[in-house]
Amino acid sequence: QVQLVESGGGLVQAGGSLRLSCAPSESIFRINGRTMGWYRQAPGKQREMVAIISGGGGGRTNYADSVKGRFTISRDNAKNTVQLQMNSLNSDDTAVYYCNGRFGSVEVWGQGTPVTVSS
Repeated sequence: QVQLVESGGGLVQAGGSLRLSCAPSESIFRINGRTMGWYRQAPGKQREMVAIISGGGGGRTNYADSVKGRFTISRDNAKNTVQLQMNSLNSDDTAVYYCNGRFGSVEVWGQGTPVTVSS
């Protein structure tokens, strides 16, 4: 059973940067050709889409308005990872960040990695 594992979360000061990474728990599960995404859930709020990158050629991306120009999603098919580069972080970005992908008919979520931005 495929699992997604996130890493890179932590505590950062406002204005700082973090880079999140996500990879399947076993290398036999490949992200090639799969649409992958990052979502987040802040305390007391619903989970929301942060960024999505398509599995097709060109890797088309889509971002939540609140992170456009600050966050960048990318994929490295050779390393079998998806990254989320987060710059100019502010307190509104404090949340648990989840990686998401669909493997066959199964939608898979990671366990989440917490990001806390201190002001």
